[in-house]
Amino acid sequence: MDLFDNSKKDDAKKGAPLAVRMRPKTLDDFIGQEHILGPDKLLRRLIESDRLASIILFGPPGCGKTTLALIMSEKTHAHFDRINAASNNVADVRRVIDHAKKRQTIDGKRTILLVDEIHRFNKAQQDVLMPDVEDGNPVLIGTTTHNPFFYVNSALLSRSQVFEFKPLDDNSVIGILKRAISDEVNGLGKIPLVVGPGSLEHLAKVSEGDARRALSALEVGALTTNASKDKKIHFTKEVAEESIQKKAVVYDKDEDGHYDTISAFIKSMRGSDPDAALYWLAKMLAAGEDPRFVARRIVICAAEDVGLADPQALMLANAALQVSEFVGMPEARIPLAEATVYVATAPKSNAAYLGIDMALSDVRGGKVLPVPDHLKDATGDGEAFGHGEGYKYAHDFQNHYVKQVYKPSDTVYYTPTEMGYEKRIKEWLEKLKK
Repeated sequence: MDLFDNSKKDDAKKGAPLAVRMRPKTLDDFIGQEHILGPDKLLRRLIESDRLASIILFGPPGCGKTTLALIMSEKTHAHFDRINAASNNVADVRRVIDHAKKRQTIDGKRTILLVDEIHRFNKAQQDVLMPDVEDGNPVLIGTTTHNPFFYVNSALLSRSQVFEFKPLDDNSVIGILKRAISDEVNGLGKIPLVVGPGSLEHLAKVSEGDARRALSALEVGALTTNASKDKKIHFTKEVAEESIQKKAVVYDKDEDGHYDTISAFIKSMRGSDPDAALYWLAKMLAAGEDPRFVARRIVICAAEDVGLADPQALMLANAALQVSEFVGMPEARIPLAEATVYVATAPKSNAAYLGIDMALSDVRGGKVLPVPDHLKDATGDGEAFGHGEGYKYAHDFQNHYVKQVYKPSDTVYYTPTEMGYEKRIKEWLEKLKK
C-alpha cells in the first residue's frame, strides 16, 4: 500500500465538493492557461511526451495548479505520490523518498511527487528534497500561491522549471460553471436547475479568477434553494449574491456604471479635485465595491499621475492598499479617503511614466543598444576582454558625479517637470551637467 492515497481515489469519493468532482481528467478538458498549455507550448509538450522534469507551478488559488498536476499523474507511466506541506513533515518526505529509491531499484520505475503549498516548507525542509530531486527521483511538482523566487530555495529552483499560472478570466470561469451545470455524472446535471440572467456572470466576477470559489458558490446555491411551483430550482442573480456572500455592485441601470465610476474617480484625482474624488470613492464603497480594487487604482494613479512630483504619494497609496487588505470595511474607508485626498492634492507629473513607455517602445521596436565595455562586468574572465576598463567610480569625484557614457545614444527618456519635488530633481540634474 502506498504511503499516501492516490489522489484519483479522493476525487471519486461520494460527497466530494463539486469543485473536486468537476476536475478535468485530460489536457483537452482543461480550461485556461493557454500561455503555457496551448498547442506546442513547452509544458504541454513535456506532459504529452511523459518527459517531465521537476517543475514549480505558481499562481493564485483556484486557477488549476493542482488539477494540472493530477492530470499529469494520469499521463505518466511513473508512480505518483502527493503530500501537502501544510500537514506533512520532514519524516513523511523522507519516507516518500525512501520508497521512491526502492521502487526504482526493484521495478525501475521513477516517482513523481506532488508537494502542494510547497512555500510552507522552511529552508531545512526544502533542503531534504534537493539531493534526490537533483538525481531525478523523485521528480518534483511543487504548487504554490506565493512567488517561488521568494519562498523556494534558490538551489531547488535552479533544478526546476517555473511556470506561472494566471487568474482565469470571466469567460473561462463561466465556461467551467456551465460545464458543471450540464454534467449529469459529476456535476449538477440531474438537478432541475434554471439559471437566471447575470447569475453566472456575477459568480465569475466576484470569484476573481478562482474557479473553486465559483463552483462552491454554485453548489451551495443549487443545493440549498427550494424548488418553485414549477418544480424547478431557480438560480437567480439574488441567489448567486447570497451564495458567494457578496452583493452585485450596482451603480446605475447598466454594467457600464462600474467602469464609468472608477474612471471618474481616477480622473478626479488626476485633475486635483479632492471633493469629486471623495464623492466617487463614497459611491463605490456604498455600492459594495471591493476596497482592494479601489486601493489598487489609487496606487496606479499615484505612480502614473503624481510620480516624482511627490514620491510620498505612492508610499501612502501602498499603505492604504495594505491596510484595506488587513482591516477590511468599514474601517478601510478611512485610509482610502486619506490616500485619495493626498493623491488628488499632490503636485502632478507623468514624466517617469512617459519615460519608461518611450524606452520600452524603443527596445520592443528593435533599438537594442550594446553595453559599453567600461560598464560591463569585469569579474571572472571579463577583465581579460577589457570589461570594466576605463570605468570611473562616481563616488571618487565631486558631488559623487562624473561624466561618462552610460548609454551609446543621446535619446532622452526622462524630462523632469517644474512640479513639486521633481523641480528639485531637475535643478540637481542641471547642476551636475554644468
